[in-house]
Amino acid sequence: MATYVNDLRLKEIGTGESSGTWGSETNTNLELIAEAFSFGTEAITSNADTHTTTIADGSTDPGRSIFLKYTGALDSDCTITIGPNTVSKLWFIENATTDSGSSGPYNIIIKQGTGATVTVPNSHVKAIYSDGAGSGGAMVEALTDLNLKDTVTISGTTPTLTIGDAGAEDTKIVFDGNAQDFYMGLDDSADDLVIGLGSAVGTTPAIEIDENQDIKFAQSIGVGQAASSTTGDIVAQTMALKGTTPTLTIGDAGAEDTKIVFDGNAKDFYVGLDDSADKLVIGEGSTVGTNNILTITDDTVTLGDGAAADTAIVFDGNAKDFYVALDDSADKLVIGEGSTVGTNNILTITDDTVTLGDGAAVDTSIVFDGNAQDFYVALDDSADDLLLGVGSTVGSNVALSIDENQVVTAETSANIKQVALTDGTVSWDARAAANAFLLLEENSTISAPSNNTEGAIISIEVAQHSSSGPYTLAWNSVFEFVGDVTPTMTATDAKTDIYTFRYNGSKWQNIGISQNLTQS
Repeated sequence: MATYVNDLRLKEIGTGESSGTWGSETNTNLELIAEAFSFGTEAITSNADTHTTTIADGSTDPGRSIFLKYTGALDSDCTITIGPNTVSKLWFIENATTDSGSSGPYNIIIKQGTGATVTVPNSHVKAIYSDGAGSGGAMVEALTDLNLKDTVTISGTTPTLTIGDAGAEDTKIVFDGNAQDFYMGLDDSADDLVIGLGSAVGTTPAIEIDENQDIKFAQSIGVGQAASSTTGDIVAQTMALKGTTPTLTIGDAGAEDTKIVFDGNAKDFYVGLDDSADKLVIGEGSTVGTNNILTITDDTVTLGDGAAADTAIVFDGNAKDFYVALDDSADKLVIGEGSTVGTNNILTITDDTVTLGDGAAVDTSIVFDGNAQDFYVALDDSADDLLLGVGSTVGSNVALSIDENQVVTAETSANIKQVALTDGTVSWDARAAANAFLLLEENSTISAPSNNTEGAIISIEVAQHSSSGPYTLAWNSVFEFVGDVTPTMTATDAKTDIYTFRYNGSKWQNIGISQNLTQS
């Protein structure tokens, strides 16, 4: 009997089952595995307070997709239950709902059972996994403690980094130094942005910005002394802005650029307002707008200035460096090991393609780190095989493999669920009901199957109603029998006939008949 106890609700074939149909059943499972790595969209009924998403057994379903986008119009927060509650799985869930009320936009709340939930604010995406604990199943936010090494790049037309979810808690960026730590954080209770010494927000502050946009410096601001007689120069080593509302303003609201220039020995740098473009820029040299390294426009931070050059964020580690960068010559976004862009790439994004590895003779893998069980999808480079397995070690506990000749090998047999058809004018979906059952309660005709694939094999068991029969069965001309002779149905009560067909691209050719069998 078919079972669907796995996290992707794939059909699991028992030993000795599905003789002659293993191929089509496996193809269905492979299609569903591919769907699990795809993008899916599911609409919530308008103004619904609750919604249920259930991963279908053995058939296509948006809930199986790793990236799941929810749409629909809401007038309140909506709680979404994802089932079955025994599934442990990772999703990237996007709240793309619209506001049909007057107080939105609204959150969606993701749950599995009576355990913990995860709230996804409108227009946000969160990585969420389920623990599959049954009725008490919980949802867990996967990226609460994310450790990124070396280089991170936020690109696009409006790249944005948001820290926090509007909750009543402090948020921060900590710079973990060798001898000394620093932080930049929101002191939520005081409604202050704080830059300080250490890692605890609010302790040893150096700079504080409050809700009135007032800036407070805890210590003196040092200005390096330089010999100059130019009007406007600050010739001092220490400068203090004091008073009830001390303010430092660069510029007078005129239509001109303003800047701070760092006059170096071999190279200069600037921080300035490019007034004509309404941009804050950081660049190399002393002229605003030339050789921009970082640009801030509205809510966007941009690295680079469109020049034919690589841009990168490098994480300078103690034993190992990492980078996130634009490889401009190749038009690729890359994440790699080291500090030189384009060498030792770990992940590459080009157009609509994400590539793991850089062609080196090493295994590459994606590991799903579960609570009770891990799984992996990997390239076994030495064998030139794509593997799906249990655990985190490539090559161990392999469940499914694909070699360089496109040969698919499963370590266990597959099975296909039997689907009941309705008598009369019988509609038969060759993909969704490859293993079918038909109980005759009237004279019936089997129509031409839909979703045909050359080489596919389908089977149907036909039984007479035990009390009201016998009834006749006719076949569409697309079904071809040996000698063009249509077999006569068994008319005996409690007996069944089994017919098996293979599709040649135009005809469903009968490849097997077993009649007058005992009906189960």
